[in-house]
Amino acid sequence: MDGASIIAAVDAVARETTLFASVGFILGGLDDLAVDAIYLTRCRAILRSESHRIASLGELAPAPTPPLAIFIAAWDEANVIGQMLRHALERIDYPDYQIHVGTYPNDRATIAAVAQVAECDSRVRLVVGPTEGPTTKADCLNAVWRAMLRDEANGRPLPTAVIVHDAEDVVHRDELRVQAALIRDHDLVQLPVVPLMDSGSRLVAGHYGDEFAEAHGKMLPVRHAIGAALPLAGVGCGVRTEMLRRLADERGDGPFDGSSLTEDYEMGLTISRLGGRAVFARITEYPGGPAIAVRAFFPARLDSAVRQKARWMVGIALAGWDRIGWGGRGEIADHWMRMRDRRALVAVLVLMAGYIGVVSTGIAILAHYATGIAAPPVSDALHWLLTGTFALLSWRLAMRAWFTGRLYGWREAAWSLPRAMVGNFVSLLAARRAVTRYIAMLFGSPPVWDKTDHRFPDIEAESARQ
Repeated sequence: MDGASIIAAVDAVARETTLFASVGFILGGLDDLAVDAIYLTRCRAILRSESHRIASLGELAPAPTPPLAIFIAAWDEANVIGQMLRHALERIDYPDYQIHVGTYPNDRATIAAVAQVAECDSRVRLVVGPTEGPTTKADCLNAVWRAMLRDEANGRPLPTAVIVHDAEDVVHRDELRVQAALIRDHDLVQLPVVPLMDSGSRLVAGHYGDEFAEAHGKMLPVRHAIGAALPLAGVGCGVRTEMLRRLADERGDGPFDGSSLTEDYEMGLTISRLGGRAVFARITEYPGGPAIAVRAFFPARLDSAVRQKARWMVGIALAGWDRIGWGGRGEIADHWMRMRDRRALVAVLVLMAGYIGVVSTGIAILAHYATGIAAPPVSDALHWLLTGTFALLSWRLAMRAWFTGRLYGWREAAWSLPRAMVGNFVSLLAARRAVTRYIAMLFGSPPVWDKTDHRFPDIEAESARQ
């Protein structure tokens, strides 16, 4: 093959991958634009509706303080669980609650860390499950649920609701008051999740802040506004005990699906199917103040972020399709939102094609310049596709920067632009891992809790932040 043929082949690769990526970006961009249009045209109604009003803590109607329980599943969390529990016990402003921590018999370090706190405070309940770990987070939570039922059989009344948290969470002092006020009229309450910005991992850990700022600032209110089911975030989500009983009766082994890698996401959709009422609680500490939200550090290393994103892809985009299917007949909004949830792998293919197109186009330009061979003209169709792609991409980046800026300030809004590239790179790596794990599961491999290392923030520093 001579040089001209090689250059022609590179031109063909550049043209076809760019065309494929442009069409994919246009379709995905229009999908995102539809969500933005709903948010912008119905923003005031969404945020001031009964379920999603932006209210301060003082505006909540006075409410009784029913007993509540916090469930925490802990596997290999000895380095954070003690700090987390002490911090929560010191800060939570609520008179009647208990923290149940699920552990595994082969994780002696975590058991010891929880036991040390439990010995000093009766509000902490150590649960050692019957199975060696790791299994799944849901399986561990089911062990905690069964332990709570045994307590009921021994005369201890069940709490009104259960709030799920992770071992690295910074629990807001007023969270249980918000949960108690809203759980009276709802079957589940989801608080916002606000990732803590890690100065040592501005790009990898920081991109979670951008994603959650947009997801919990726009996507969840839009889902509610169009009548779609509300998926849970896995932390800061409270569920009425009566609803948990219904779920346990339906599943047989407990309210949390032990065979799922994303039991939180599936639980929200299942509760909607059962007719449960959900609320996304956008409540601030005071008018114009910070949100009453769950805060935590997210993975700071690339490999940890890839593992976490791969688990989400498997549970939502792949296994979730098999496990929970689509919405009910005629539920167009729910079909649309589930399609958006599951488009991650398709988006990765489009991203890959886009990067190949950029690289091959650059190589082709250099080759034409070096050889003097004229480059083929760009067709009108491709020209307009590229123009549309650029416009939609600019809009997408602007929207993300705006939501990030509202939550973290203008400096982080500026950082959200390069972090978008980092997020794409994490997704590309996570997709390969997700497909490999999913294929293994299809051939009988059990789902395993592929957790990441956690760290808890300095308590005094976090108090100053609050």
